[in-house]
Amino acid sequence: MALRVTFDLEDKDLDFFRAQMKRVRDAAQRTSEAEVIASAEGMIKDVSESNVPSFVLQRIERLQVLIDMLRDDEWSLTESERDNVVAALTYFADPEDIIPDNVPVLGYIDDAIMIELVVIELQHEIDAFEDFCRYRQEEASRNRNPDISRDEWLAVKRRDLHARMRRRRRRVTTRSQRTRIRLF
Repeated sequence: MALRVTFDLEDKDLDFFRAQMKRVRDAAQRTSEAEVIASAEGMIKDVSESNVPSFVLQRIERLQVLIDMLRDDEWSLTESERDNVVAALTYFADPEDIIPDNVPVLGYIDDAIMIELVVIELQHEIDAFEDFCRYRQEEASRNRNPDISRDEWLAVKRRDLHARMRRRRRRVTTRSQRTRIRLF
């Protein structure tokens, strides 16, 4: 028997998570991007090898997309976009999160909540990156115009997807401040 639990986070709850994100971002100023990525990967590995609830495992997988986004040289995020993704990962690299991870069942619930908030905040970046990866994979197997190099066709798609990502972010921001969590 499975039990479904849902809850709403009010503004004061979101303020709490924003404060936690700010705390780890401030602490991570002295940490390199490579160290943040390595720590987040360590956390993913630890969780994947642990006996954790499936709702945690489902969310942990989303962190790998953020890491892949940073490691993908062909994706080429701007510095500020890159900083937001690194900032998101700093929370998961922090050993002093809200609920100690070794508490059975509940230890990763704060991480699962933060992942949900990060995914909402970075949804346009995640969507664009996943579209880019799909495009790259599909186009690699097609017969392309021989006058256009792989780098050229990827550059065009990347430019279009980056523009879409930024346009959607601006549209959401101007339409309603409530639709953005504003973790960064």
